[in-house]
Parts: sequence; C-alpha cells; structure tokens
Amino acid sequence: SANYKLGFTAGQTGPGVYTSTGFIVRAGFWYLKTIIPFSFSVSPTTIDFGTLTANNPVTQTITLTVSAGGAGGYEVTAQENKPLTSSASNTIPDTTCDASDCDEANAATWSQDTTYGFGYTMHGNDVPTPFPTAGPAGNLYKQLADRSLNEIAEAVMSSGQVGRSRSSTITLKVNISGTQAAGTYQNIITFIATPRY
Repeated sequence: SANYKLGFTAGQTGPGVYTSTGFIVRAGFWYLKTIIPFSFSVSPTTIDFGTLTANNPVTQTITLTVSAGGAGGYEVTAQENKPLTSSASNTIPDTTCDASDCDEANAATWSQDTTYGFGYTMHGNDVPTPFPTAGPAGNLYKQLADRSLNEIAEAVMSSGQVGRSRSSTITLKVNISGTQAAGTYQNIITFIATPRY
C-alpha cells in the first residue's frame, strides 16, 4: 500500500502451534488455510455379486467422493490384496480384456461374454484417461493393481485443484467360464485418499 513496502521474506523459523488466552497461531506450511476440510467416502463398503453363471457378466458399482481444500489437490489410489479367491484357493483371474491388452495401467475393450475375469471401469470427476468424466466408459476396462504381485496401487482419481464433493463411480465386473470351480470368492480392495499441500 502507500504506507508499507515488503523488503524481504524469510523461511519460517518457528513452525508449530502457539496458544495463549484468546488466540491460536498455527505457523508453518502444513497449516495452509483452507475453507474446504479434507474428506473421503466410499459407498458401499461391501460388494456382493451374488450367484455367478458362466458367460453372464455381473457388475456392481462403488461411489467415491472427495473434498480437498489443499493447494495441491488430492489423489485416490486403488489396489486389491489378491485376485478373487475361494476358500479352496481357486481364483477368478483379473481380466486381460478381449484382446489380452489390458492390465493395471492400461485400459482396453472388454465386451465379449466369452472373456473371463475381474476388472473395473469408471467415470466421473477427476478420473484418469481414458475414462470419461460424463457418463459411463462403455466397454473400457482395467485390472486392479494386485498387491500379491507387488503391483503399485494405481490412481483412480486425482486433481491438482481444490474441490468440494468430487465424485466418481467405479463399476466392477466379473465373468466366469463353465469350468470355474464352485465356491465363495472374495478379495479386499483398498482405496487410499491423500491430500496434497
């Protein structure tokens, strides 16, 4: 202003929380002021595909919702602990899509009822390419990164901007062959949301 001029800046020499009667000072970059508290929700938290029959794909959806006020935005990653596995240790493998060309990093077309496995597609806010923001992705699918194979968790939502109630829908799909062993199959998908400052 007309009466003040900034001569220099210096790094924070005393970061931390300081309190006294009637005030609190939060000094340091990790106390960046935000009016949007960080929050993350997954709904539902349990998916049941019911009884599966050969060559009849079944899908279920999960909604992810993130609010992030940090200057660097946020990222959500997903990873399965292992393929869908029965108590007898039989597995439903992760899909490789119709032309055996999808994996945890690359999406491809999965439209044939004779292509078997477990995978996902998605759409919504801040989803990775090639998934769309407006409406379902059609038949583009990926595998979930598999922790049992030391595959690194893949980003399923990310943004470098602040945002409130950013939402995406993951559609999980499973399809089995006539030779798939009977049993109850399950795995665990872990979603991790990380704010960026």
